[in-house]
Amino acid sequence: MSNPLASDLNALRQVVEKSARHGRYAQTFHLVPPVGWLNDPNGLCQLGDTYHAFFQYSPFSAEGGVKMWGHSTSSDMVRWSYEGTALYPDQPVDVGGVYSGSAYVEDGVMHVFYTGNVKHEDEDGYDYVNTGREANTIYVTSTDGVNFGPKKLVMGNADYPGDDTEHVRDPKVWRDGDTYYMVQGARKKDDTGEVLVFSSPNLVNWELCNRITSNTRFGYMWECPDYFELPDTGEFARHEVVQVLSVSPQGLHGGDWDRRNVYQSGYFVLLGDVTSICTLFPFALWDAGFDFYAPQTFQTDDGRRILIGWMGMPDEKSYTNLTVRDGWQHCFTVPREVSAKNGRVLQWPVRELESYRTNEQRVSDTLVAKDMRAFDLLVDGIDANEPLTIVLANQLELTWRDRRFEMRFTDEDMESVGAGRKSRFEFLDELRNVRVVCDVSSVEVFVNDGELTFSSRYYPVAYGIDVMAPGAEISLWDLEAEA
Repeated sequence: MSNPLASDLNALRQVVEKSARHGRYAQTFHLVPPVGWLNDPNGLCQLGDTYHAFFQYSPFSAEGGVKMWGHSTSSDMVRWSYEGTALYPDQPVDVGGVYSGSAYVEDGVMHVFYTGNVKHEDEDGYDYVNTGREANTIYVTSTDGVNFGPKKLVMGNADYPGDDTEHVRDPKVWRDGDTYYMVQGARKKDDTGEVLVFSSPNLVNWELCNRITSNTRFGYMWECPDYFELPDTGEFARHEVVQVLSVSPQGLHGGDWDRRNVYQSGYFVLLGDVTSICTLFPFALWDAGFDFYAPQTFQTDDGRRILIGWMGMPDEKSYTNLTVRDGWQHCFTVPREVSAKNGRVLQWPVRELESYRTNEQRVSDTLVAKDMRAFDLLVDGIDANEPLTIVLANQLELTWRDRRFEMRFTDEDMESVGAGRKSRFEFLDELRNVRVVCDVSSVEVFVNDGELTFSSRYYPVAYGIDVMAPGAEISLWDLEAEA
């Protein structure tokens, strides 16, 4: 590394990583940081036979700090290997942090775009929303995900609409025909969120072609946008393709939003042309649990659309993570295959996870199991008129009663299994099946073939599973994915 700042950060990072220990809540098949803090998934892609996942990384503190891009790879999206830090905040255009972005792969080259954050010294009372911040769109390339070429500034504050604040970030890029497109999240000066759509003939020169927002104010900032299309495989599909605009809106209040997370992640099904005239259908949650934010998708070489989310929640003070005492915090979700059926968007753990199943158990009605730290549980053929109860680690209850599916921790203490987490629930017309994928310190619940999910971190003292599902078929497997 010729840049002195990058060299120094690299040396300091290696020092703290050498002494890192994940402790009792180390995950076995979830991507975690070697040490310190992890947040948004970035640059998700497949290059050759290798899957690449970059992540927002602050190695010097489990509570966050200077942002760089950590880098992990996998051959199957289950077992991940840490490859070091790919991008450091080492230039004037990103000195405040290498923020979120994406990767587009073409002809063996990884084209990476990210937000270079710059916060000027507060000499004039900057609010860092309308003043004092640079949101620079940076472009860099790599052929291996490890060695990157020079950073190019392709857009800055002057290139964004004049009625937007200086909060414009998180570029996601794709190609359609001979044209490249990019979406970025933005906050307007009237405190409404929107998605900016840009086009380019060459990945360097970008021009604004559309601005997308809801008919009524829906939060003040739309972070981490993503756009993709899914073939609808349903027998009663109205359209051959479902167009999906994913966003993470901040500032939703009132009604049901007050019982949910401080920030949300979800999607609009879009009708029309994302680059010009389009209509947004009602917002749907990606995940109704405690720990899910800033998801990003990519397409595999075999055509699957894969979604990975950050298993964390920014600016949340009511609960915590007990891994902080071990010097690290947060992880990614299990990669999820995203599909569409009869206009519904579904999520399901990547099929590669099933190859790690062992010790199958099949029973009806009830099941009790102890000491399973990583497992895959499926409850199928559920009678929607009967109550369902799944208890994990004696304190996490998943219940179905009166058309309400709930994830609830029975002990709300900060030192409990839920570390302060309480309850999340949604109302459903029916319940057909529930799949629960657990790692040492995480729970991901997939309801009705993945129409809805609930994700949470948890910290058991003793591991156990109790299922009461009258009339249902219950399947349970150990997941032995640890290297």
